[in-house]
Amino acid sequence: MYCSEEYKDIEEKILKGERLSREDGLRLFACNDIAWLGNMADMVRKRKCGDYVYYNVNCHVNLTNICTSRCKFCAFGRDAEDKGAYAMSVQQALDVVADAMHDPHLAGLHVVSGLHPDWSFDDYLERLQALHDTYPSLYLKGFTGVEITHFADISGLSIRQVLEKLQQAGLQAIAGGGAEILTDRVRNELCPNKASADQWLEVARVAHSMGIKTNASMLYGHIETMEERVEHLLKLRDLQDKTGGFQTFICFPFLPKNTELGKTVKQTTMWDDLKTMAISRLMLDNFTNIKAYWVMLTVPVAQIALGFGANDIDGTIHKETILHDAGATSPTALSEDNIIKIVRDAGRIPVACDCNFNIIGEIK
Repeated sequence: MYCSEEYKDIEEKILKGERLSREDGLRLFACNDIAWLGNMADMVRKRKCGDYVYYNVNCHVNLTNICTSRCKFCAFGRDAEDKGAYAMSVQQALDVVADAMHDPHLAGLHVVSGLHPDWSFDDYLERLQALHDTYPSLYLKGFTGVEITHFADISGLSIRQVLEKLQQAGLQAIAGGGAEILTDRVRNELCPNKASADQWLEVARVAHSMGIKTNASMLYGHIETMEERVEHLLKLRDLQDKTGGFQTFICFPFLPKNTELGKTVKQTTMWDDLKTMAISRLMLDNFTNIKAYWVMLTVPVAQIALGFGANDIDGTIHKETILHDAGATSPTALSEDNIIKIVRDAGRIPVACDCNFNIIGEIK
């Protein structure tokens, strides 16, 4: 394979399956040979997980957008008195799913929300339990490390006790959001009112010790440095070495529209998105799955990202609202047939899975 002499030592490491260092990661982010980066990442993807691309037929249930955090990068959160603020009743949450049940292949729910100042942990549990009781055949992935830390804070329970109660209410896996950038500098500047980097990682560590699989993510393209992107990836890689509990990694490009940062921060370029996807695959050598989240990347970029290390394209998404509030221009949902075509056109094999990457039905 071709690369400049400057990156020959990194290419040799990749070809031998050797771990890349912090310095290697920084050098890769300085590299502008996007074709070489994509080639390296695609080779590692194929070596690690073959040509399957995973997707799920799912529905998002965002229980409330009223949130105490009010992060500077968020366009979803509201104060209770703000226009557009809402807090779903149990029945309203059930109605969201009922609206999605026209799809006979609907397999799972993705439940994430704001940190409501007046809801107790029991309020969240009640809604989760109702979803599970009413739709017991649907797998439940829900809540983030940030939400679970919040539940512990407002209930007085430990993280483990919170997770036990969530499991009892039907939760099968934990969502990957809320990681943002796992450094104190960034979090103190952008989201000081929610879980710290250490707290987010601790939720994942405890969940993994209980056999609960979680996802991981990175929100990039705002105020972070390239050094902080690499630091974020290394912290995830280190925890994965210890627990093996992360299932997929999601690259979230920051969408500035309707956010506090929107006046000063421009949206990432496709170049940055594809570079970050490829480097994530190369640095996270102990992650099997890397997600090209079409909602934020757009469908065409997500499809190209399947050639830059990604092997997971998320799902049908019925009713996604959080990212569209931030100006996402992608559709609010895709049909299963559409996802299958996107994957096939990229020369890959579409595979429907549940929230724990178990294959559902026949391979498409």
